[in-house]
Amino acid sequence: MASALLPRGFPLRYLTYRSTTASAAAVIAAALSRRHLSGFSDDPSTPPVRQPGPPSPTKSLTDIWIKEPDYRQWKEKEAEMLRDIRPTVQLAKEILHSNRYMDGEELNKEDEEFIILKLLAYHPHAEDKIGCGLQAIMVDKHPRFPQSRCLFVVRTDGSWIDFSYQKCLLAYIRKKYPSYAEKFIKEHFKRSLM
Repeated sequence: MASALLPRGFPLRYLTYRSTTASAAAVIAAALSRRHLSGFSDDPSTPPVRQPGPPSPTKSLTDIWIKEPDYRQWKEKEAEMLRDIRPTVQLAKEILHSNRYMDGEELNKEDEEFIILKLLAYHPHAEDKIGCGLQAIMVDKHPRFPQSRCLFVVRTDGSWIDFSYQKCLLAYIRKKYPSYAEKFIKEHFKRSLM
């Protein structure tokens, strides 16, 4: 990393040197040889002389928070949305990634009811997933991705089909928070699954 090699107070303007024939090492060596000309000394206790420049155009978070009510409103809504979905996400991850359930095991009634009400009910294709009727919710390895575990709907006819808890969450967010959904999804989900 180049910044670790630069001395304290090194003027970064030297790094913008754009000669096609000079290497980065040559640029840094030339800049270091000119250090004394720009007010930098070899003594680390001596503060560098700052070159005057235009004020920074960036706003502080406090300025944004006070002067931009839309930003403040978004941050408040974002916090509300996170509080809303956090218990559902935590339970889904606990079910899938802990030893609480073995592969092929059906969820207990309490967890099953929670998953049905908070996730499966919002799946964009819930009716197709349930099909002839829902007998249970099961955890097992994904058929195409054996390293991953996922939730399955076990139907009354004995067949079963996987469903994505993230698709359910995305649909829930879009339904409950339509004005903020896309921004929230973009910031908090790695990719949109729908």
